Formats: sequence, structure tokens, C-alpha cells
Amino acid sequence: MNKHIIKKGIGLAMAVMPLLGQAQEKKNVLFIAVDDLKPVLECYGVEQMKTPNIDRLAKQGVVFMNNHCQQAVCAPSRASLLTGVRPDSTKVWDLKTKIRDKNPDILTLPQYFKNQGYTTTGVGKIYDRRSVDAKHDKVSWSESFAFSGDDKYRDQELGEEVLGHYQSKETKEKVAFYASEGRKKNKKGGALNKYVMKRIKPSTECVDVPDNAYVDGVLALSAIDRLERLSKEEQPFFLAVGFKKPHLPFVAPKKYWDLYDRNELPLAPYQKFSKNGPKIAYHKSGEIQSYSDIPKLKSFSDIGPDLLPEEKQRELIHGYYASVSYMDAQVGKVLDALDSLGLRENTVIVLWGDHGWHLGDHGLWCKHSNFEQATRSPLIFSAPESQKGTKVNAPSEFVDIFPTLCELSGIEEPENLAGTSLVPLLTGEKKSVKEYSVSQFRRGKAMGYAFRTDRYRYVVWMGENFRTTQAFNKDLIVAEELYDYQKDELETRNLLKDKKYTEAYDEMKAMSVEFFQSQVRN
Repeated sequence: MNKHIIKKGIGLAMAVMPLLGQAQEKKNVLFIAVDDLKPVLECYGVEQMKTPNIDRLAKQGVVFMNNHCQQAVCAPSRASLLTGVRPDSTKVWDLKTKIRDKNPDILTLPQYFKNQGYTTTGVGKIYDRRSVDAKHDKVSWSESFAFSGDDKYRDQELGEEVLGHYQSKETKEKVAFYASEGRKKNKKGGALNKYVMKRIKPSTECVDVPDNAYVDGVLALSAIDRLERLSKEEQPFFLAVGFKKPHLPFVAPKKYWDLYDRNELPLAPYQKFSKNGPKIAYHKSGEIQSYSDIPKLKSFSDIGPDLLPEEKQRELIHGYYASVSYMDAQVGKVLDALDSLGLRENTVIVLWGDHGWHLGDHGLWCKHSNFEQATRSPLIFSAPESQKGTKVNAPSEFVDIFPTLCELSGIEEPENLAGTSLVPLLTGEKKSVKEYSVSQFRRGKAMGYAFRTDRYRYVVWMGENFRTTQAFNKDLIVAEELYDYQKDELETRNLLKDKKYTEAYDEMKAMSVEFFQSQVRN
């Protein structure tokens, strides 16, 4: 066994650090990001899910039940969250635009904490790598950022995952075979990888391996390593830990698959288009179709989407649940280390998933929409001054994280942030700090803006490359949607033309226009 792993994170001596953190004026920040995590957690009411560690964190803090991302895809969501401004300000709407190419002087959350005297460091996926420089946005960090963690914590017998994900002996052999075949056909570099992955790129993997055979196990141990070192320093720290599961492919050690009976896991109860819903609201689940074991779906019809076979749906849902439980175990290791080092009482913890995820609802898979299952995202805060075991149903959104962490950490909030501090909700001083959250998603030249209150979702699709930096023009509206979650949480009907909802529609539309006007003024 790797000598660096023995007893790592277990029995960390309380005497290692005489609670230096508690003597600091500024609070530490443990910033935990989880890739593609939708709120299918027990603390969000999903009893089948086994996530004891995140649920433990929830009991020690506040869970935001109606929280939403700014755009349901990795790079834009993370760029917005980490700068505290909306996608139309970052100008990151895709998976290729770099934040600082569009905004060279933009201030990021870790960069601001570094400027306030914090040691900022991290491991894993915090920014999407496609939207930052090779150093994971170098100016954000006090020291080198470790996207894949520290190799010394990787299982030495199995080594690095093949194609970045897989440890199965069978998959490794097939990859080697197709790579050899590709080279004989003069395939090189990216062309060779594409050749291989077209033939072998499984959507799931279940093998009996240790946690650190996959990257999230390595990231947890690497984070603990940094916690131990940071606990000995007098500077407050901002430690970012970005876990990569449950992002596709759904790979996790067998013991996490064994937590679930596949046949007892629920399929999406409504796998059709919303009645009267516009086609622009949907997509063809392209991300999941890139995997070699996914049957090719036909084009979407006027009636509804082509569905994956039930057997494959159950496998994918099982894989998602197993991957979430695997990630949860790694979160638990980091939280245990924080406690053992005596840092918890002076540390603000925030855990978030960058967006939701479709698991077959509306016939959709992955994210990439303005529906509830894509935009609704987990957000949990635990801080010394926060309530314990409390759930907040009022709207919140990811742009609120930046100002909230500033207030909780005792540092002044920078100007021009788009969000609102959630501290009044954490302390119980207020029941709500905003009427609605705003998400958006692009389809070609149209941008859909979704406004989510405590009851309704109103989506307005604007054509001709409209952005909120422009004056609102009603003539650019190409489609609209309205859903009532008190009566139809599965979004089975677009209520836009229902006369019973005329007043609700008018109110939501007026709210959206007010928002658009405010963005131009700002």
C-alpha cells in the first residue's frame, strides 16, 4: 500500500495546532464544488440516496432548497459563480471562451480573498479548465493549483485511469487494442484519441478498487494534505476542493454501487415534452450520446423525445447514485480532517453543485436546459453564526455566494457584484432576500432567460442574439413558458395560454422586464 496514504485523515492529532484558526480575526473558507451534482441528497428529501457526510454537513448548517445556477453547463456556471456576475457580464456562454479574454481585469472570488490576506489554494475542478489559463487562473491562487491532486496519493498498483476515467482491466485492454489499430492507420494525437473513444468509451464502470484508484479519492487526500499544512500557518486560508463525480462517465468503486438495488431506484416519472412546450426548450442529450454504449437516439419528433431503453436508464441512474455516494465519502474525509485539526469553529464551509442534471425527465439526459432539473442546484452553508439543520425555501442563486462568503468571513464586499448576501437567511433574521433567481441558456441565436420564484418559473426566449446588455425589445420574443410548481412539479404543462394563469403570467413577465431594464442600467 502507498506509504503516503496510511492513516491519512485518520486520528490527526489535536495537538498539531493549538487552534490557531480560532484566534484569527478572519474566518477560513472551505469551498467545496461538486461537478454535475443535482439535489438528489437525503437532506433534500431523497431518501434512497446514501450521502451521510453531506447530510451531516446539512445538519450543521443551512440547506437552500430553491437554489439555482446562472447557466446549466459547467464553464458558464462556474465563471459566473466565481466572479459574482451573470453570464451576460462574463460573456462566457460556452465551453471554449476564456474568462480573461473577455474581461482581463475581472476580479474572482479566490483572487479577492488572496488580496485580503488569505492563502488561496486548491485541488480539483473549481473553474472549468476550458475557461481559464493553464494555471487554473493563476492570479486567483497564492500557490500552484493541483487540478488532478498529488500523484503520491494515487493507487500505485493501478496507476492513472485510462482515457482519464477507467480502471477496468477489460477497458484498458480494449483501449490498447484500438490505439494500436489507430496507429496502424496513421492516427495521431487528438485524431487517435477520437478513433479510440468512438469504439470504447463506456458511460459507467463498476470495479472493485480502492477510493484512490479514481481521481476524487486522490483529491480528498490531497486536500487533507493542504489542510494539515494550512493549519500551521497564521494566515487565514481559502481552500477550494473540486470533486469531479458525479460527472459522466459514472465510475465508482464497486462498494458504492452495492449500496443500491438497481431495480428499486426510481425512473423519471414524466418522460415526455411539456404540453404546449416550445421545441426550443429541449435538446438531444448530445453529451451522453458521445459514449460508446449509448444507443443512438433518433431526432426529436413533434410528439416527444426518443427514449433510452429502460435497462440503460436504470444502469445510468444506478451509476449516478453510486458516483454521488463515492463523492460523498470523499467529502466526509475532508470534513473529518477539518474537525480533527481543530479548525471547524473558525471555518466557513460552502458546498455547491455547479448545476442540476436530467436523469430522463422530459426524455432528457445531462444538463443544458432551463428546466427545473437542470437549473436547480444544491447549496449548503455551514458557519459558526449560521443556524443548524435549517432549510430555506426562498429563492437563491449562485451569484449570491461571493457576497455571502465576504460577509461571513468578515471582509468588505467588492463593488459591482450581481448577487445578494444570504447571511440574513443563515442567521434567521429574514425569510427571503430576493423575489426570484435568474438562469439562462442559449439555443443558436436565441437566449432563454428563466425566472424562478417560490412558486413559478417563467422562461422568455429572446432571438437575434439578444443579451441583457441591450434594451429589452418585446418584438424579439420567440417563445415563452410558464410552470406552476405547487400544482405541477414535473412541468407537464406550459401554462402560458391557460386563462387561469393570466395574472401570474402578467406578474412574471413584468418582473422579467424589470430585471432586463435593471441590467441595462447597471
